[in-house]
Amino acid sequence: MTARLLGIASKGALLGACLALSLALAACAGDDGDGGNGSESITTGEPFVAAASVHVPQMQGSATETGTIDLSGISRGYVCVAAQNSDARLKFQVAKDEMSYNYDLPGDGTPLVVPLSMGEGTYRFRVMQNTSGNNYVELSAQSCDVVLESEFAPFLIPNVYCDFTENSQCVAQARKLTASAQNQGDAVAAICDYVVKNIAYETEKASQLKDASGYVPNPDETLASGTGICFDYASLGAAMLRSVGIPCKIITGYVSPEDIYHAWIMVYIDGTWKTGEFSVDRDTWSRVDLTFAASSKEEGLVGDGKTYTDRYVY
Repeated sequence: MTARLLGIASKGALLGACLALSLALAACAGDDGDGGNGSESITTGEPFVAAASVHVPQMQGSATETGTIDLSGISRGYVCVAAQNSDARLKFQVAKDEMSYNYDLPGDGTPLVVPLSMGEGTYRFRVMQNTSGNNYVELSAQSCDVVLESEFAPFLIPNVYCDFTENSQCVAQARKLTASAQNQGDAVAAICDYVVKNIAYETEKASQLKDASGYVPNPDETLASGTGICFDYASLGAAMLRSVGIPCKIITGYVSPEDIYHAWIMVYIDGTWKTGEFSVDRDTWSRVDLTFAASSKEEGLVGDGKTYTDRYVY
């Protein structure tokens, strides 16, 4: 924060005022001297209580050649699908109104967990098989009116792009980091600061995947390697935040100055967390770009952190 003070205050009075302001900011931030940002400010409405356990979606039913679509988890914000059709290239489509998401569907029977990220309403689910080029034929389909337990339900659980379990290392690390958190602002700050300081941007990987599609991040692999690209940062941050009960969206879209395809997260807490890099407001979805905070020097790959355009939500 920079300010120009005009008036007749003496130099000593001015220094005293600045010292008082610095102490007030440090107290507000709860700075314990462990590398925190001196300009940090955290407030909250409720004490922080971490989620007791991770709810891992479970597929009901067996995989079939045309695909089995399991709707038993829709109120909790997800749908499962599995197919036993290894000779075909398969897609799973989730559509609502004019918006649709297409996911690569394994043909070996492995269940795919997909978030219902478009809110409540009528969804249509389709299992499709590639015939040639970009042409697909429908194998099976179902429609369903989705009513969620809460608007946050899809953003508190694991899914294909944010995969974690009770035994994940990222979950253990998140619980360790937030063990002494007094409020949700503390918890968000602890997790986000950890990711920014401990994950290095992997320029070579970013260049290799710049024009690729179908990449699926793995939070534990990112944590173990200590490196990643924007999707890895977002996936790891989301997994850690969700695992302790803080709603978190993964967003992919475009960032200025040249509409670079990028990934970031949005969080929802009952308080605020303000630093020179992040501005999380109370009771609203706030953007947190972990990649830019960790590697703003890579502007050609992560953008300038100024203008964002959302495309997909996971």
